[in-house]
Amino acid sequence: MSDINIGEKILQYRKSKGLSIRDLAKLADVTPSLLSQIERGLANPSVNSLKSIANALNAPLFTFFTSEVKKEDLIVRGNNRKKFILPGAYNVIYEILTPDSNDNIEFAIMDLSSKTSSCTEQIYHNGYEIAYILEGEVNLYLDKEKFELQKDDSVKIPVGMHHKWENNSDYNARVVFAVIL
Repeated sequence: MSDINIGEKILQYRKSKGLSIRDLAKLADVTPSLLSQIERGLANPSVNSLKSIANALNAPLFTFFTSEVKKEDLIVRGNNRKKFILPGAYNVIYEILTPDSNDNIEFAIMDLSSKTSSCTEQIYHNGYEIAYILEGEVNLYLDKEKFELQKDDSVKIPVGMHHKWENNSDYNARVVFAVIL
């Protein structure tokens, strides 16, 4: 984890607002000298000074404590997806579409081979699931009810609802889904 340069973030915000050091110092009720030292990394602001600067910039205080995201890390190339196959005779392949699993959303494609199901017993999530049938036909069991879904159908599965995907056809099926925790 890299260190966060609060002064540099304040400088970027100040410049994006078109403010001089004197202008921001006046708005934040701090001295221009202190603000200059903070921006150059020569001084650390007190919590009160940081709150005043954030208010003057009309920026949330937490903004100064977040690290910048590398934009290339947000992209998952089609030929570089993480894949995993469920153990056993299921023949179910999952391709992970999100770059990491640290967020509160899981986004994936499920490939269901002919005559297979996603699991033996119905499962549930602590979040809700939204799914879209990309290819083929599948049966979706929601609690004790069975629903037949075809290409271009979609579904929202509520938090905690037991469910299972099944492909009884002679063709493979693909389902894209997101689980939002």
